[in-house]
Amino acid sequence: MADEANRSAFVEIQGRMIETTGKLKQVQNQMRTKEGEKKRAFLTLEELRQLPDDTNTYKSIGRTFVLESKSILMNDQEQKLKDSDTAIASLQVHLSCLISDRPSCTSSALCLLSFWSVAL
Repeated sequence: MADEANRSAFVEIQGRMIETTGKLKQVQNQMRTKEGEKKRAFLTLEELRQLPDDTNTYKSIGRTFVLESKSILMNDQEQKLKDSDTAIASLQVHLSCLISDRPSCTSSALCLLSFWSVAL
């Protein structure tokens, strides 16, 4: 009976660890994506700043390009940059929570494994 309880506890801890690892990878991928978006917005903004104010600039909408003023495009890129920074900060907090949760799962699993090895 105790062996079955230990086994079910181990399976539960193992499931939590697998779930945490999956979430960790997902958050890391989201952070990578947001970092790419941030870099793209920054580089686009830098290129727009170098252009004269009277330059024709176009905004990509799907497969078409629409004539937009330089100031509107710069505002869009600045907003994308701010949104990416906010999302990255939020994901960083989530990532640190997941990382801090992971050792507790590992230590619980190791305790159960050491208990089983002593019992055998």
